[in-house]
Amino acid sequence: AAFNVFYQAGILLGPLAGLALLAFDFRLVCAVSATVFALLAIVQARALPACRPAPDPHRVAGWRGIAADWRAIAGNRPFLLFSATMAGSYLLAFQTYLALPLQARALLGDRSGIAMGVVFAVAALVAVAGQLRLTNWAKRRLDPPKAIAVGLAVMGAAFLPVLPGPRGGAHGLAAWAGLAGLVACAALLAVGSALLYPFEMDTLVRLSGERLVATYYGAYSTVSGIAVAVGNLAIGGLFDLATRTHTNWLPWTALTTLGIGCAAALTGLRRAGHLRPATATAPEPA
Repeated sequence: AAFNVFYQAGILLGPLAGLALLAFDFRLVCAVSATVFALLAIVQARALPACRPAPDPHRVAGWRGIAADWRAIAGNRPFLLFSATMAGSYLLAFQTYLALPLQARALLGDRSGIAMGVVFAVAALVAVAGQLRLTNWAKRRLDPPKAIAVGLAVMGAAFLPVLPGPRGGAHGLAAWAGLAGLVACAALLAVGSALLYPFEMDTLVRLSGERLVATYYGAYSTVSGIAVAVGNLAIGGLFDLATRTHTNWLPWTALTTLGIGCAAALTGLRRAGHLRPATATAPEPA
């Protein structure tokens, strides 16, 4: 939860700093960005503790060991089911950078850049201000799978405020109504993400059996990245189809259905006992 607070704070401050620097020169943006990364590399190299793994007599070295690790992950059915279910949450969260800007462009035209700045700021502020409160609330009232399912449902419902919004070249009150829908959508996406994130990470570690945790994180991120890439192609196709057929509700309804479907699937995994911690066992010696 604390990690997500700092992460969202960076998302809030980064674009503001970028806009300020962009007023001078784009090359200055690039130079400052490169300097920040260089400083972070130096600070982390000096500050992070040296952490060497304990010798494991059962572990095979080299590529054979890596292949064995991935075979173990591929054989962990609860982890694979959880990863497939949660991949939808990453696709939903990414719509802050795809579907919402497309809608802002359709609504406001050249004014959409300022509108999306407001949307990004609100989403980050909601996450920064609400993350720890949401986590503490969920810890008191929900078990981790229920908290994740509620977060997924909220992320799905986030697209409902955009559904009735005006389309194309809105002015006056209609433009403000459309912008309010975008802000509400981004805020609800931030709430859903903040609600599920700490419990998602905790469940991932438990499903790994607290062994090969970094490799499990890598596999999980790979599944999520593939889902976002393929899903964004599909969402873009839905926007094109909606434009041709004048069914502007189509992509938003699909996104809401995805969120509710992921919540239902997560609940099903919980009831079937697939989210229980794995037993960490060492492989047989070669």
